[in-house]
Amino acid sequence: MKRLLMVRHAKSSWDEAYVSDFERPLNKRGRRDAPLMGAVLRNQQVDVQYLRSSPAVRALTTARLLAEELSFPLANIVTDDSMYGASALTLQSIIRAIPDSVAHAMIVGHNPGMHALAETLVDFREVNLPTCGIVCADFPVDSWAQVGKGTGRLAFYEYPKRHTRD
Repeated sequence: MKRLLMVRHAKSSWDEAYVSDFERPLNKRGRRDAPLMGAVLRNQQVDVQYLRSSPAVRALTTARLLAEELSFPLANIVTDDSMYGASALTLQSIIRAIPDSVAHAMIVGHNPGMHALAETLVDFREVNLPTCGIVCADFPVDSWAQVGKGTGRLAFYEYPKRHTRD
């Protein structure tokens, strides 16, 4: 059995027009939501053994804030340039390359790729994966290479507005 957490980065800031898309930081809400969602995962006793993130500032910051809440070593976060703006197909290739010794993995990336990935792998019927939304899927496989279209079962779906008032 393999478990995958698919995470869209937290809310980013558009305050500084001169900052490139890649360098956009999290805004105040994003800096609040990422630790909140990490705490939600911790309370559900999620055990992340492998964490791969887009290197874009907003995604990597989200990954680090989640990792801190889950006591996952920041030095063990793997960044992957190919995740920046990745399609669902590219993300599937990344997942299939996860070492089979890993049972529970997390990837942090961007829409529309993350939403399309969730739709592809599990029966995820939401219109949009919101910022800092997390889709958790279980796969009845022994190897990550076996993960593909429709092979997962939706374990849970969490997002910040479920846990906040604004």
